[in-house]
Amino acid sequence: MPTKVTARYVLGFNKGEHVLLEEACVVYSGDIIEYVGHDYTGPVDEERHLGDALLMPGLIDLDALTDIDHLILDSWAGPEQAKGHQWSEDYFRHHRDDVFTAEERQQIREYALIQLVLHGITTYMPIASEVHSEWAEPFEELVGMAATSRKLGLRAYLGPAYRSGVNVVLETGERSVMFDDDRGRQGLADALRFIDHATELADPLVNGVLLPCRIETLGIELLKATAAASEERDVLVRLHSLQGLVERELILEWHGVTPLELLDQVGLLNERLLIPHATYTDRNPAVHGEDRGDLARLAGSRASIIHCPLTSMRYGSVLDSFNAYKAAGINISLGTDSFPPDLIRGIDAGVQLAKILAGTNDAGDVAGYFDAATLGGAQALRRPDLGRLEPGAQADMVAFSLGDIRDGVHDDPLRTLVLNGTARQAVLSVVAGQTIMADGLIEGVDLDYWRGKAQELFDKMRRAYTTRDARNRPVDELFPPVYARLER
Repeated sequence: MPTKVTARYVLGFNKGEHVLLEEACVVYSGDIIEYVGHDYTGPVDEERHLGDALLMPGLIDLDALTDIDHLILDSWAGPEQAKGHQWSEDYFRHHRDDVFTAEERQQIREYALIQLVLHGITTYMPIASEVHSEWAEPFEELVGMAATSRKLGLRAYLGPAYRSGVNVVLETGERSVMFDDDRGRQGLADALRFIDHATELADPLVNGVLLPCRIETLGIELLKATAAASEERDVLVRLHSLQGLVERELILEWHGVTPLELLDQVGLLNERLLIPHATYTDRNPAVHGEDRGDLARLAGSRASIIHCPLTSMRYGSVLDSFNAYKAAGINISLGTDSFPPDLIRGIDAGVQLAKILAGTNDAGDVAGYFDAATLGGAQALRRPDLGRLEPGAQADMVAFSLGDIRDGVHDDPLRTLVLNGTARQAVLSVVAGQTIMADGLIEGVDLDYWRGKAQELFDKMRRAYTTRDARNRPVDELFPPVYARLER
């Protein structure tokens, strides 16, 4: 029998675009939506009345933090201070080690996935820092993560991150990358092994993908092998690129081409590629400050970008601009990339930054950003059954409460949520017809326990930076407090 969910506002789908319905409902049976509208009178097994809330498609986060927060530490430093957050050349050569045990890594994953559920994410592709790992992500870690993800009920696109090089600070004080090609080959083998594992699970909520690290940490051999594997198996590749000037300078120095040109040369620039950030194209003021064809090249390739506006803003960069990329025909999806995994705050940051860049308030494309968080993510994943509430689509949905006096007055509920709210207002999350969170609670999850455990793991991670720093500075020097702390 079907389940019926009613809300004051429902973001439905009609004739190829989202539409807003008032005092409406969504009805689903199993994992498929049967009805979206106002006047459903058929029999139902269960009804849930959300009241003053916005019910919308589940949020798709394609650069979702599955780690302990590190932005809280490293988003404040200048160039010299930031070098202390990288591996030193000595650490690379002689002292590489895992900061966390295998058990602790699984705890970190579970904590992070719980955060995704609490923030209304229904579909995710993970990102985690490798700086506190001995190299990258082993096969066994992703097997465990897949099990946790299935337990929580999230829709996952998973694979172990791999690389053949590591960003380091050389003894000269310069930033570069040091390579170990054997580790890269083994990482790709593990990634392909995980794709086989995901296939064997035969669970529609676990999908294998290729998740190499940053473009400058993959040698030519590994880039080409990744492209070949993606084509042979028809699987997605997410590769962080076009995201920084250091990356651009290194690629130009080593290969004589830009990162975008390199993606094309090795066979990765196609509809299977997802590019987080993509902020440093030719139109970026720090590159050329004018469009010399990069956006057209991206659009023509049918690759997708993963825009992470809140994280970009916190590290001092911006997509120039959302509207320009959209007008060029590039598919834009969204990611959070850091804590909090809050796409509502991310949309707010993106909308306001777009206004500042354009110098006009009507540049804040709220609909475009909600499309990116839903339809754009679905297109990047090649899943037209996700990101929309319409009959025949997957029953993936999230509801945000708008009933608190602190939410302010209502004009348009999407603008109210973006301007006055956060994803912490999520009160219902449904994936493939299964309720995975209701009223801010996840069945069987002790949130107080995880709050304490996360702090314990974070403190351990913070202490470990001293070992990797070329000057072995204490953590209070690497991460100075806002104000001096007086001892008792």
